[in-house]
Amino acid sequence: MAEPLAYEGTGYEIVEEEPPEVLGRNLISASYLLAGATAFFFIAFVFAYFYLRSLNNGGLWKPHGVDASIGWGTAVVACYVLSAVLVRLGLTDHRALRRAQWRQKGGAALLVGVVGLVLQVIAWTHQSFGPADGGFASVYFGWTAFLFLFVLGTLLWLEMTFATSLRYRTMETQAPPPGHASGDPHREAHDIRDPLSLVRAELVGLSFYWTFLAGIAVLSWIVLYLV
Repeated sequence: MAEPLAYEGTGYEIVEEEPPEVLGRNLISASYLLAGATAFFFIAFVFAYFYLRSLNNGGLWKPHGVDASIGWGTAVVACYVLSAVLVRLGLTDHRALRRAQWRQKGGAALLVGVVGLVLQVIAWTHQSFGPADGGFASVYFGWTAFLFLFVLGTLLWLEMTFATSLRYRTMETQAPPPGHASGDPHREAHDIRDPLSLVRAELVGLSFYWTFLAGIAVLSWIVLYLV
């Protein structure tokens, strides 16, 4: 039977100083897997839209007066897309070691994304129909509500990456105090060697996923407002 990697009484030096490249690759791979899972999730709404539309039972797919406001929808999706673009530009700045510029774009991306969420809530209150007013109404509210939740989670990811970079902005040319991020005052080394280097990997994964999710938002805008 193999010996466990760590157990009660294991010295700190056994579990410290993991190479950051390992977690960095894991973070990027996780963003790809998350994008795949997200695609399968929203395919259900695409299917529901076209299936219910083709059935149109009792002519109740889209009764008279059930029309989503294209103005509100465009404003919401524009905010999502702009936020994703700013994150992508911020990643370019970070790769070029222009970290102050990345923080400016990261903060702006977070603000624009939040504005998009607020506009979505306002848009719901300004619609002239409810989720029970036909098949389209059900798909519209379900699709936009879950997109709202996915965007909210992505913005939380952005906020944590931005906050880490902002908090340690004076330590970008040197490592933070040993064990500083572990919450354990007895640590004599980092859990992850050079933990600030993971900001780059976070940005790579975040930028990929946020761009992908913004693409889904554009698809939702086309289907729900133009088709």
